[in-house]
Amino acid sequence: MKTKAIILLVISISSLAFMSDIIDGISSAIRTGNPKSISKYFIENIDLKVIAQEDVYSKQQAEMILKDFFTKHPVKSYTVAHKSEPKAGSQYVIGTLETENGKFRIYFLIKTTGSETLIQQFRIETENE
Repeated sequence: MKTKAIILLVISISSLAFMSDIIDGISSAIRTGNPKSISKYFIENIDLKVIAQEDVYSKQQAEMILKDFFTKHPVKSYTVAHKSEPKAGSQYVIGTLETENGKFRIYFLIKTTGSETLIQQFRIETENE
């Protein structure tokens, strides 16, 4: 019984560390304004909102939309404001993106399915939304 509890504890801790690594990778890609690095974490059809443009897009379409956004809004900084506690294989992150053209709020939801942890939803909104 104790062995099972220890194994579950180790799996939970390593799962949390893995999600944290993914969040760090996504945050780093946002800080550099690199849409290709961000999109590698996307599911095949992602729920994406970039300012007023919102729909479910293929991974490739979403990457092009982000490329357009980062071309028009060069990144100055990105900070994570809040991370939820992982729950049922999901976790969300809210951050502030400062660009040369203003500040934006970024929200993304990651979810673990099987052995993959990927972004299910990604939103870039003006600060006052």
